[in-house]
Amino acid sequence: MSDATTDSGGGNPFSPRAVLALVLFGAAVFIALLWMIGSGMTGESTNNGGAHAGGKGLNGYAALANMLERRGHVVRRTRSERAFDEAGLLVLTPPHYATGEEIGKIIARHRYHGPTLLVLPKWQALPVPAALQPGRAHKGWVTLAGAQPPAWGDAVSDLGSLDLAVKPLQAPQARWEGFGRTGRLARPDAVQGLSTDHMVPLVHDDDHRIVSLVRGGDRRTLAGFLYDDGFYPVLAGAAGVFAGNGENEDIYPVVVVAEPDLVNNYGFADRDRAMLALALIDATTGQAGTMPVNFDLTLNGFKRAPNLLTLAFTPPFVAATLCLLLAALAVGWRAFLRFGPPRKAARGIAFGKRALVANAAGLIRRSGRRHLVTAPYATRARERLARALALPRLADAAATEAAIDRAFATRAPEAASFSATAARLRAARKPHDIMKAAQDLHALERMLIR
Repeated sequence: MSDATTDSGGGNPFSPRAVLALVLFGAAVFIALLWMIGSGMTGESTNNGGAHAGGKGLNGYAALANMLERRGHVVRRTRSERAFDEAGLLVLTPPHYATGEEIGKIIARHRYHGPTLLVLPKWQALPVPAALQPGRAHKGWVTLAGAQPPAWGDAVSDLGSLDLAVKPLQAPQARWEGFGRTGRLARPDAVQGLSTDHMVPLVHDDDHRIVSLVRGGDRRTLAGFLYDDGFYPVLAGAAGVFAGNGENEDIYPVVVVAEPDLVNNYGFADRDRAMLALALIDATTGQAGTMPVNFDLTLNGFKRAPNLLTLAFTPPFVAATLCLLLAALAVGWRAFLRFGPPRKAARGIAFGKRALVANAAGLIRRSGRRHLVTAPYATRARERLARALALPRLADAAATEAAIDRAFATRAPEAASFSATAARLRAARKPHDIMKAAQDLHALERMLIR
């Protein structure tokens, strides 16, 4: 049997560096998988044709989110209510089936954390069948089936009655005006506007210019901010009204966009409307390119309930998660490092007589029968001494041991007799006594055999 192990470790097909790289890569992939599961990245696609930040159809707001990202804003598409308590601009794009009570609670909850931009729905959209445009219709594309204001438009708390209506406009009224800009409306045949004294107009149609805060007549406000006791100098300056009436500087503004075609993907087909959307965002935040923007997806059916993995990667539990990861890394590193060189594996059965003796001794030791070898050991010692002293081979044991004792008395009078030491070995039962008697007998044997 050949020895398969070597001191150089040639039997290992992987080097320590390769093993370390595999372990680190596997650990990184596992942690990334946990994070993706916890953050919801393994869920369904948000590009389902809905009017939200994940929708890439005409009625979606993916273009607005993408533009804000390119201009330096930190944009999040949130599926958790935790975003309602985070600082930054909160963009709400509720569908027709939402409830005014729920929207009102979200707005009130976020008033002390950041501004709110509420985009009202208008279009009834249907997915584009792939059979109608084979090879051309992409996922998320929709066809606009009609326009109508949301039923909950007058049920949002603190906003009052918005008096929403979808009406056609004829030239030259089919244009929008606001922020010192003007442009064409995307669909003049279906323009959604609001008429209320609770909203200060920011964008309106070209035929009804707003010259004061309160004005009679049929006004078509396309976008405006809530008139309350807040202090909003940037919005007031954009609307051309006096900003000194509000005294509460702790609350943030609420901006309502009644005409979604000003900020949705349909509206972004025109550069003037895209620049208007950017000016509207900058005026709402009061600053350009610094405030984070959270696009809410919970109202659109993408709400994700918190789980243990989500909590593990969110404050304050993320600190404990990092400590556990560092502890696991330390344990793995200590396990990877050896305390000295690796031990060479021993053969199951070694070569030569020494191995046979060692194996036999090990068997006797494990069986607990050491006393069975005492008499044979004494007999073998007597035979070796008899051969060394040239004593008769056929003499009995007593006569042979007596002759050996006489030889010891002549050469080493002070030494113990062979017969007495052999008898003590045969009578021993404890391992210590057996070892002591065997050593004494071996010492006597070496006195005569040199």
